[in-house]
Amino acid sequence: MKAPNISEAEWTVMEALWDHSPQTASEVARSLQPSTGWAVNTVRTLLTRLVEKGALLSEENVEGVRIYSPAVERDALVRSESESFLNRVFRGAAQPLLLHFASRSNLSPEEIRQLKQLLDESQSKKTRRKS
Repeated sequence: MKAPNISEAEWTVMEALWDHSPQTASEVARSLQPSTGWAVNTVRTLLTRLVEKGALLSEENVEGVRIYSPAVERDALVRSESESFLNRVFRGAAQPLLLHFASRSNLSPEEIRQLKQLLDESQSKKTRRKS
């Protein structure tokens, strides 16, 4: 299944449910209210959209209250959003993206080490495929 395309507000709701699931609409609203100011009805609308998009599962608990849980893993949506961003902004080219972020970020020595390690691993995979 292809990961659904979700809005920034929907992403916020998904984060709350990835952190703790299942939750009722009221529980999600309560957890998001301090940072978003959203009313319960706003959260219910976002939950409904996410269910329709296939990002969330919805069922009734033993008390008959609707509960929500993620239908897709965070990594799948991150991968999908990353690919969409790369294609939309950098026309699918990874090099300009990496150069852009590396030149504008204040990377720590540990982050630089990790980035070098990832690039080395990527190069090793390409070399093995050509063999």
